[in-house]
Amino acid sequence: MPPPALTAKVTEPEPAPPPWSDTRAPRRGGVGLMLLAGAVLISALGHAYVGLVGRVQISTPHYAAGLAVAALLAHLAVRLRAPYADPVLLPIAVLLNGLGLVLIERLDLATPGQAGAGDQLRWSGLGVGLFALVVIGLRDHRVLQRYAYLSVTAALALMLVPVFFPAVNGAHIWIRFAGLSFQPGEFAKILLAVFFASYLAANRTALALTGRRLFWRLRLLPGRVLGPILTIWLLSVGVLVLERDLGTSLLFFGLFVIMLFTATGRIGWIAVGLLLAALGAYAVGTLEPHVHSRVQDWMNPFASIERGEGPGQLAQSLFAFAAGGLLGAGLGHGHSFLIGFAAKSDFVLATAGEELGLVGLTALLLLYGLLVSRGFRAGLALRDPFGRLLATGLASIVALQVFVIAGGVTGLIPLTGMAMPFLAQGGSSVVTNWIIVALLVRLSDSARGGGGRGGTGGPG
Repeated sequence: MPPPALTAKVTEPEPAPPPWSDTRAPRRGGVGLMLLAGAVLISALGHAYVGLVGRVQISTPHYAAGLAVAALLAHLAVRLRAPYADPVLLPIAVLLNGLGLVLIERLDLATPGQAGAGDQLRWSGLGVGLFALVVIGLRDHRVLQRYAYLSVTAALALMLVPVFFPAVNGAHIWIRFAGLSFQPGEFAKILLAVFFASYLAANRTALALTGRRLFWRLRLLPGRVLGPILTIWLLSVGVLVLERDLGTSLLFFGLFVIMLFTATGRIGWIAVGLLLAALGAYAVGTLEPHVHSRVQDWMNPFASIERGEGPGQLAQSLFAFAAGGLLGAGLGHGHSFLIGFAAKSDFVLATAGEELGLVGLTALLLLYGLLVSRGFRAGLALRDPFGRLLATGLASIVALQVFVIAGGVTGLIPLTGMAMPFLAQGGSSVVTNWIIVALLVRLSDSARGGGGRGGTGGPG
């Protein structure tokens, strides 16, 4: 019988290890509140500017008051239950969400029959409410480690259900019922991150020290260790391919490779992951007609213009970025609505590039970079393996989404059809990202010495 360290089972959460020191990070509730006020003010000014261009659905005072109340409630939840949390996480989320509402409402001016800002505001309110519930209700992140297999079962179920519903824009990723629609795969990525973190934390010794050496630092891990997690990953990706949701498939693959590398510390897995990703992309891009057409558009985005059919979505996106220049055309003065039905979702970054310019687009990307880096920072400070892997996985989800979407709309990589976190229209996406931020707040509170619940006590 193999020793307990090598068994492929998810164990109970480990007791809190001794802290690095008795010194906790200082509480910075005042700093967080000031940053929140700045985020609400910037969003309100953007909304007011859009209102000067055309008639808007929601008045600026109502918009500012609603955003301020939601931000204040979220801040109170953090102050009560996570006082040592990173004070930057919540303001970044509020600012990105607020700017997303501004961009969507700006596009509503050009598409009055397809208004989406009101629905997005309601979904954002639900997301903030769930953020507060997670922060208040989840007192110790290590509790999630007990529900690893329940999480992965729920994730696979959520990804499988849309297969039985009609396709939308060529993909089976939506559930529509009684006039409502949501995308279950958005919630599945959090559940899979919990499972990967729990399984890899329980088997980190076997992953790092056992297996047959192949070359350089790469080891072929035993089947009893790698088999279960590889099977779950293959099942999840297989379901997504069946649904033609290749953007989320790429996200899950990247998440799997990053977390495996974090758990083992062996860079060879990055090389293997890139090789497998390249082979998979070539196979799917060649055999799947829907993906093949996107690859062709990526290779020659102006082909439809040369055929006299007018510019396609990618060409219109590139035109929007080019028209933005350095400082942009100004909110409400662009023409990115010509992209079509995906202007508020897949291509919302093109509106930001055209109307805010390179300066505004760079600021948005820096906000995402700061959010991701704070998530990684919390993971580095945590001493329990599960928390470290979970923080890394959640931050990686945001980073991978931003890279895939920004790369697609700028022509760096083929389009994959995902939602830009907080900016793009989509209720499932905005709610999921608020839950991710809530978990990062809880993890950062533990990392910065929040009552010793995370067992770190490290400095902030």
